[in-house]
Amino acid sequence: MKKKTVLIIGITIMLLCVGCGAQEKTDNVSAGMEAVRNLEYETALGYFQTALGEEEDERQICRGMGLAYMGLSRYEEAISFFERALLLSDGTVRDIDFDINYYLATAYFRNGQTEDAVRAYDAILALRPKEKDAYYLRGCVKLYSGDFEGAKQDFDNTMSGDAKNYDRLIQIYEVLVDNGYKEAGKEYLLQVISDNEKSISDYDLGRIYYYLEDYENAKDCLLRVKITDNYEVSLYLGRTYEALGDYNYASSIYGDYTLNDQSKAEIYNQLGLCRMQMGEYELALMAFQSGMAIEGNEMMQTLKFNEIVAYEYMGDYTTAAVLMSDYLKTYPDDTAAQRENQFLKTR
Repeated sequence: MKKKTVLIIGITIMLLCVGCGAQEKTDNVSAGMEAVRNLEYETALGYFQTALGEEEDERQICRGMGLAYMGLSRYEEAISFFERALLLSDGTVRDIDFDINYYLATAYFRNGQTEDAVRAYDAILALRPKEKDAYYLRGCVKLYSGDFEGAKQDFDNTMSGDAKNYDRLIQIYEVLVDNGYKEAGKEYLLQVISDNEKSISDYDLGRIYYYLEDYENAKDCLLRVKITDNYEVSLYLGRTYEALGDYNYASSIYGDYTLNDQSKAEIYNQLGLCRMQMGEYELALMAFQSGMAIEGNEMMQTLKFNEIVAYEYMGDYTTAAVLMSDYLKTYPDDTAAQRENQFLKTR
């Protein structure tokens, strides 16, 4: 069974900017957190160590060190610091306690401690029973652990009272598919169409049809939406044409979008993938690198990996190998990259 953790990681990144309300001196902590956001984890640890010496907020320091160690895939150390941060509570439950528990749950999960991860989400839900993110993430962990019924109950609770949250619905569909429950994922999508067909927008209906692999209906719905300068519509319409095998038209959609907006890394990634399919490897490389040049984008790992693949297809195995070595230092858990690295060693 194919299993992924991408969605869980994605939520963790989203929570990175949650404010924690500390009023004490935090100069080095702030610098450390900036380094974490830039994936400079060793640098971050240096700032946090300095912060300890200067007696900055110890709880913030422990939280930051946990994040840095998690970025380095040193999960046991990350867990230790997150647990220590929780122990430093003054007894009053604040936002930072929930924030740290989310990180702790992710560290447990990444360390293979799925039962502990579930318990961390249990602790969040005991105090915030309407916390939709916790239901969703606990469902992801349960699904990964083989508890389909428990996961489905959590996913149902995630959508309860929020049936028109189509973004979350699609996340649930994707995690079900990634874990081998495609038909169950489709049931969620079909139910939404049945319940909301008259009120759902063409955009939302189009992307649901896309995930249902009904690409003709997806195309018809999305074409009814004004596409000019619309990032989401451009992305889904382009992907729909890709699924229909029309990479040339898909690439024109992505290319036209970049004429007006050069800030969307995912558009450049899709443009690069289209160029790869068309055998235009140098143009694909340019697209991937244009996406990588966008500061703070959340597609950096994907773009860096695709850049390496583009160099491989261009026959430049030396550059690909150098880039792969750097890539694995930043993303050591990427098993696909590890396999690709073994291939590069044979070239």
